[in-house]
Order: sequence, then C-alpha cells, then structure tokens
Amino acid sequence: MEHYTWDEMEKEVLSEGLARKYVSGEKAMLAQIFLKKGSIVPTHQHDSEQITYILEGALLFRLDEDTVDLDVFSPIRQDWINKEDAYLRRPAK
Repeated sequence: MEHYTWDEMEKEVLSEGLARKYVSGEKAMLAQIFLKKGSIVPTHQHDSEQITYILEGALLFRLDEDTVDLDVFSPIRQDWINKEDAYLRRPAK
C-alpha cells in the first residue's frame, strides 16, 4: 500500500488555467483537476470509465468560477502517464 498526500504533490500545469495532480494504480487512477474560471477542456473521448466529484466551484460547459474536481478513471489513463494528452496541453496565453 502506498500513501499519498495531495498537499505534498507537485501540481502539473497543462495550460493557462488548467492543472492536475494524480495517483495511479494498476487498474484505476484518481486525479484532482484544477480549472480557473474560463478554462476550456476540449471535447475528447477515452475508453476509461470516469467518475467526477466537484470539490469546489461548478463544472459546466462554460465556467464562471474556479473549479477543483476529483476524477476516478478505470482503466488508468496511460496517455496521462506517458504525457500523450496533447488535447489538454496548450501554451499559456
């Protein structure tokens, strides 16, 4: 068993206003997603089942406030681990 502390993990910045922290096992992963007001996550799809729990703020197609959510994926998002998630990675404005 491994022990993780969100506060001690480095936040991975993907683009201006979008960052994440995640932990991964063999079959599932848990992610904190940080979205600043006005952030855009492009339409995308993946084979993983995803459950999202909004910890702070609101998550809509258009956001009017900063949001932090918690995502669970199974199977794991190997594209995240391999940094092959170009749809999320955009240069800062």
